[in-house]
Amino acid sequence: MKASDLIPKIEGVYLALLLENNCPEYAVYLINERTDIMEGIIVTSVGFGEDISAEKPMKTAMLRHSLEILLPGEFARIEMIVPEVFGLYNEYWVSFWIDDVLYDKKFLFLPNSVKVSAMKELPKFNKKGILLT
Repeated sequence: MKASDLIPKIEGVYLALLLENNCPEYAVYLINERTDIMEGIIVTSVGFGEDISAEKPMKTAMLRHSLEILLPGEFARIEMIVPEVFGLYNEYWVSFWIDDVLYDKKFLFLPNSVKVSAMKELPKFNKKGILLT
């Protein structure tokens, strides 16, 4: 048996980056479209890449967030995000429990992929944003 066979596949958990109130404020949301309750949720976020002007590696501080539960069909705001980091890779690791099984999923916003022109209307929020699956 391969080690990858032991890792449960995660479906129905998404991350959305939304333009808040049609102004230059952005927020990241965790979405539970599963039929299960997500519990003991931990989300870490970090930005990394290269500072083009100085031609050297760049990394933001790692932020950690927690939620007790997220019911089926619910979403929760994880953090605000500033446009100054959109030129970096923005990585989010989401860990949570369902029925005594630990799940992990990585979401990655690529450098310069967050643009208003790339945003679509997300009906769940009635706002424009980018959805990662």
